[in-house]
Amino acid sequence: METRAKKRFGQHWLRDEQILNHIVAAAAVSGSDRVLEIGPGTGLLTRRLVPYAARVVAVEVDRNLCKKLRAEFQAADHFFLVEGDYLNLDLQQQFTAQCGNSNAEDSNRSPVWQPLNKVVANIPYYITGPILENLLGTISQPNPCPFDSIVLLVQKEVGDRICATAGTKAFGALSVRVQYLADCEMVCLVPAKAFSPPPKIDSAVVRLKPRLFEPAAANPKRLETLVKVGFATKRKMLRNNLKSLVDRDRLTQILETLAINPQARPEDLNVGQWVALSQKIDQLLTVNH
Repeated sequence: METRAKKRFGQHWLRDEQILNHIVAAAAVSGSDRVLEIGPGTGLLTRRLVPYAARVVAVEVDRNLCKKLRAEFQAADHFFLVEGDYLNLDLQQQFTAQCGNSNAEDSNRSPVWQPLNKVVANIPYYITGPILENLLGTISQPNPCPFDSIVLLVQKEVGDRICATAGTKAFGALSVRVQYLADCEMVCLVPAKAFSPPPKIDSAVVRLKPRLFEPAAANPKRLETLVKVGFATKRKMLRNNLKSLVDRDRLTQILETLAINPQARPEDLNVGQWVALSQKIDQLLTVNH
């Protein structure tokens, strides 16, 4: 009997075998990997991760699904299920508590927490933004223990924005924030019919590989503010959007120094140019104060 998806949790079960295989291939899970799966649902993806990973920690908010997942994977000593809202959990604390309740002498479970190094997940679309920030951190506060890779199934529109190149319509503040923190790649598109029940929109699988951006922003907080203000109104020229931070004439001079068209709109600048612009503006504002 098929498990009914619950609207309040944003549940849509991915049924397409080919897409599931694409996700697993993109994650490249090996015997040394410790994988985080957010929202395992009915376990279709989980079944493809458990045989290959050293450890799988799955987080599921739906109590009924948790019962089924525990029953199915009870023999897998390296599978750990945490019931709750991922955004409100301390996984290390939950893991240690769960291991403490097991008999370590009679199982392969270890109470020693080891940071998870990969994420593979079909995440609830309504909390995509907070999950991305939780996994990657922010420009000013990157995740201090970055994952080796993050493979996510997201809305197609979000995937397009994450992977967009400068100068395209999809390129925006999200593009800059994520691309500053990770290399981004579109793995494949996922039509709505691949799900049960089908969502109203198409989806996409993206792979993020966290890394330090070079050259890094000297003042990440300034860059963060600049991106937020700069993309406040995409249709306006950048010098108009940033006039609350920098005098228009002075900003025009800075843009020309950086070989950026003074009439450029925010989406016209790539991540490196945003970083360079933040350096110049930071120097200017530091001197003036």
